[in-house]
Amino acid sequence: MRGSDEQSGSLFSYVDLESRVRADHPLRPIREIANAALSDLSGEFAALYPRNVGRPSIPPERLLRAMLLQAFYGLRSERQLMERLEYDLLFRWFVGLGVDDPVWDHSSFTKNRDRLLGGEIAGKFLRAVLAQPRVKRLIGSDHFSVDGTLIEAWASLKSFRRKDGSDNDPEGPGRNAERGFHAEKLSNETHRSTTDPEARLYRKGRGQPARLCYMGHALMENRHGLAVDGMVTQATGLAEREAALLMLDRRGPRRRITLGADKAYDVRGFVEELRRRQVTPHIAIDGHVRKSGKPRASAIDARTTGHLGYAISQRCRKRIEEVFGWAKSSAGLAKVKLRGRQKVDAAFTLGLVAYNLIRLPKLLAAPA
Repeated sequence: MRGSDEQSGSLFSYVDLESRVRADHPLRPIREIANAALSDLSGEFAALYPRNVGRPSIPPERLLRAMLLQAFYGLRSERQLMERLEYDLLFRWFVGLGVDDPVWDHSSFTKNRDRLLGGEIAGKFLRAVLAQPRVKRLIGSDHFSVDGTLIEAWASLKSFRRKDGSDNDPEGPGRNAERGFHAEKLSNETHRSTTDPEARLYRKGRGQPARLCYMGHALMENRHGLAVDGMVTQATGLAEREAALLMLDRRGPRRRITLGADKAYDVRGFVEELRRRQVTPHIAIDGHVRKSGKPRASAIDARTTGHLGYAISQRCRKRIEEVFGWAKSSAGLAKVKLRGRQKVDAAFTLGLVAYNLIRLPKLLAAPA
């Protein structure tokens, strides 16, 4: 018999979200690890939200779980995230919303998110995930790699104007007025973006276009390629090496380790700082030929390159590009949609958390 296509509303709903998510869904172990880490951060959340003051906010645990979904599924905006939460049962289950619970307005979600990430919660969330007993045994403690990547700022090159305001062009019709750059020398010393003042004009190398951007840095353990620390700085020629030393110092005094890096880190002062910190520099040799015709002298000598571990570190360090590649292509960090270094730093660090979480189910399921 042919079924009827007529639709009629139901008076009651008996949808059990737990039963609608299959037992082997990859989000199940991810949610379990994330919930355990969020439980450890309960004290941090309590410090951010005074008791008995104002109206109840969006629970910070649900905020962070929703932001993880935004990174997992590459959702471009908070509007799109709220729309998915409205009708997607999987999203509701992961975040912790019931079938009949109302979804937040996108503007309320954004305000609560900015308030939460202003308290360095993203970095604490990353450390809480890595501190889980099942995850901690996967983290290598002897061999690490470091690298940096450019994150394009949410600002147009037209907004890069002189600090004294002498190059303001007359306003034309519409919002997108003309902007002339002919014979003008642009410099971070004399110019600043009116849209995002903390962004800097920078280019990665010769032949590359200069863009308004930030620089994201990650520290990766070589055993399974998990990100163990990350941060965002203004884009400068020294930022990669300065951030690497800062992330090493945040690890605290520990036993000797190795640090793999590309040739941008082959600088004598940086290598000396690593050795002073009991870190063996497994850095790629920068031996390019200078204009004088002589090869550049490397800070890495045969004491390091002669060991088998150096060659292994040089192979493993390239896996850090997988972290940056996923964060940019899937988590939407190729051009971040936030302004200000602090907010960009929080978004980048949360992207590292999401990258670790999507890799953990397979790593945990693998035989020891």
